[in-house]
Amino acid sequence: MVTIISYNVNGIRSAISKGFVEWLSTEMPDIIHIQEVKAMREQVDVTAIEDLGYHIYWFPAHKKGYSGVATFTKIKPNTVKYGISHDFFDTEGRFLQLDFDDFSTINSYFPSGSNEMRQEIKEEYLEIVLTYCNELQKTNKNLIVSGDYNICHKAIDINHPERHTGYSGFLPQEREWMDRFVESGFVDSFRVFNNQPQQYSWWSYRAGARPKNLGWRIDYNMVSAALSHKITSAFILPQVVHSDHCPVVVKIDM
Repeated sequence: MVTIISYNVNGIRSAISKGFVEWLSTEMPDIIHIQEVKAMREQVDVTAIEDLGYHIYWFPAHKKGYSGVATFTKIKPNTVKYGISHDFFDTEGRFLQLDFDDFSTINSYFPSGSNEMRQEIKEEYLEIVLTYCNELQKTNKNLIVSGDYNICHKAIDINHPERHTGYSGFLPQEREWMDRFVESGFVDSFRVFNNQPQQYSWWSYRAGARPKNLGWRIDYNMVSAALSHKITSAFILPQVVHSDHCPVVVKIDM
């Protein structure tokens, strides 16, 4: 059994100050993908994480205090790919791939469409990821693509969908991209087990959104269809509060 967690920590140093390492020491997944680390590795004391038995792989943005991904894994990978071989997106630290004996995992922090220009950049990244994963699946059928996608796929994945029709993260073209991503051979692991509404992974810091559960489900562990029959459980941990996001978990019988 392999347990994989994806978690946008909104700054690893902030999360550590709020008890992230203590939580990790009780949760102890085999692999945890972190997004928005907002730090270079040398800026963070990772000794306590290494002491838990994790190998650490870190891909920061060039810009300090911005973006970046890291993966902590108890299973040592055979190979690690830093970046998606695109100069612009790789300077933003958005993509990390680990290849193991029987499967590969991708940890990605998808851009947000905070303005018109960034929305165009986001949609360009979406197409690059889709093309990349399509090519990868030709040789590697066992693939898990985890991360903060910054997209609510369906109306059930967002509070009051009628209020958010024009918002980045719930735009028709973004949701259509999620359709195409699924059709290319992926399963939304969480929805295999839970089709209930009001299941979210991110809440705005504004207006008490989290206590009111006015959230968005934008964090996913997408599993290639070839592995779908081996998914044993998938769930969200909304009670974990080191960030404006919470961890999302998938367990796969490898």
